[in-house]
Amino acid sequence: MSDTRQPLIGISCCTTSVGPHPFHMAGEKYILAALQGAGGLPLLIPALGAHLSSDALLEQLDGLLLTGSPSNVEPHHYSGPASAPGTEHDPGRDAITLPLIRGAVERGIPLLGICRGFQEMNVAFGGSLHQRLHEVGGFIEHREDTSQPLEVQYGPAHEVRIEPGGLLDRATGCSSAQVNSLHTQGVDRLAPGLQPEAVAPDGLIEAFSVSSASTFALGVQWHPEWKVMENPFYLRIFKAFGDACRVRAARPKRTV
Repeated sequence: MSDTRQPLIGISCCTTSVGPHPFHMAGEKYILAALQGAGGLPLLIPALGAHLSSDALLEQLDGLLLTGSPSNVEPHHYSGPASAPGTEHDPGRDAITLPLIRGAVERGIPLLGICRGFQEMNVAFGGSLHQRLHEVGGFIEHREDTSQPLEVQYGPAHEVRIEPGGLLDRATGCSSAQVNSLHTQGVDRLAPGLQPEAVAPDGLIEAFSVSSASTFALGVQWHPEWKVMENPFYLRIFKAFGDACRVRAARPKRTV
């Protein structure tokens, strides 16, 4: 009898404070997208850095979903200049997600990175980031208007051109798509071994895949988790990720 269990999808958490106490949290939209869009069983991974073994986690996971966040990757991870005053960081998250990314690809575990997760993937493999795109020049406005309701903030913001024949093309069957845009940072130097999958009208890389990965390994700068069941393009991304997670989950378990 074949193993038809739901794939276990690890979801990265962020550190935040509720009153005087630290909490580890992931947005409900990511959890629902992993459950409904990918068809997986969500497991939240706390941002506990060195207190967690990435190897032990990866032994249990069938997929890894890296979420967006108000915080940014600390720039020392890519030899970048110091962040602007007031920039939010989450060193505990950096300390667990960066090794998880590399380990997931090495082990053939499906991987989907969103926004900060996309940026983490680039940094994990040796790339660098623009910390404040709006100050670089030559780019369209990629930040959300926080004065607007969420429906507007997460609404279509610009088009992306999808590279023909790539992972995103195969997953969605689309040559272009309208996506939301809620980010301040973006790819500066693309890491070796990452393949561009979608580009914004200003030339900014908005999606990439991992060339050496034996399974689904995709990062996207936009937020496909937003109302994923109502957006066919976003849903196809999560379904492709979920399909890869199910293949992983169906592998025969190792015996001791």
